[in-house]
Amino acid sequence: MQTLSHAWHSIQRTLFPFIEEESGPLSEPLKKLVATLELVRIEEFIPPTSVHMPGRPPASRRALARAFVAKAISNLPTTRTLIDMITNAPALRRICGWERQADIPDESTFSRAFAEFAVTMLPQRVHAALIEKYEAPRLVGHISRDGTAIEARERPAHKAPVAPAEKRPKGKPGRPKKGEVRPPKPPTRLERQIAGMSLEAMLAELPTACDVGCKKNSKGNKEYWIGYKLHLDWADGEIPVSCVLTSASVHDSQVAIPLATMTSRRVTNLYDLMDSAYDAVPIWTCSRSLGHVPIIDRNCHGADLPGFDPASAVRFKERSTAERGNARLKDEFGGRFVRVRGHVKVMAHLMFGVIALAADQLLRLVV
Repeated sequence: MQTLSHAWHSIQRTLFPFIEEESGPLSEPLKKLVATLELVRIEEFIPPTSVHMPGRPPASRRALARAFVAKAISNLPTTRTLIDMITNAPALRRICGWERQADIPDESTFSRAFAEFAVTMLPQRVHAALIEKYEAPRLVGHISRDGTAIEARERPAHKAPVAPAEKRPKGKPGRPKKGEVRPPKPPTRLERQIAGMSLEAMLAELPTACDVGCKKNSKGNKEYWIGYKLHLDWADGEIPVSCVLTSASVHDSQVAIPLATMTSRRVTNLYDLMDSAYDAVPIWTCSRSLGHVPIIDRNCHGADLPGFDPASAVRFKERSTAERGNARLKDEFGGRFVRVRGHVKVMAHLMFGVIALAADQLLRLVV
């Protein structure tokens, strides 16, 4: 909190007056953008453009990265809208890094730069550094884990055809006969994850292609969407700590252990809060092995299981952090405006919104 307070006072007392002296009075949205850019320092993760290469000098990737952060903060649907806004707002143009209107690149340059940022995982690296700087030093009480649907404008990937029923190997039904030895069942993905897989191997095994997802809404009706699913761990204060993007059809439980492993490397927390979709023995075991207290809503499957004790019931209410965070990401930071295709680019688009949301929530702690 001291580091965050020092950064905010520096922004408020030094940076705002300096920019207002150069560009005139700043509106509240521009102050929010300036504070976010100063907090995340995205330009520090991009090497300077070389001026000694032959040919036309490339457009500044640092200015373009700052512009994409502005797009997420302003919740703009398209890059064309972003370019028009920068062109018509001199203060915003100078904040991004362009002195003249003629310096603003065209839409194709924005697209090429975004593809570079996506391949190099620039927003993921910026987000990890932001969490390490401002969240790692403090003790986090609760981590709320949840997944949210991400609709995309692309066709779902074709799945491999299933073998005909007559060609599938069938096991004998019922109990084995006396002396009969049956081969053991192959381990499930959760069992493989808890057995000691590395984080990289767990993430590589998760499906990432666009497909069709299904979930039940609050009224018990099924809803379908085409696209992806974003799995997030939220710290107290609606601060996103870790994110994983998978195919829409991936069940939430399949990403719990990779998320828990990723989050444990970034912050220290006490409680893991999850809904009934995560009620599986390997997930309980993983949470306890990390030194956390799992509070998971039980999936009864018709059985009469005991509910939470009074203390756990109070703590479980903190899980509304995940619901509010998912809603803000979609409604205020571009989560509903996915106009790119492919897992890599969709993840980059969402992560620019996650960066903006994380910075906004951090600043709310001191403002």
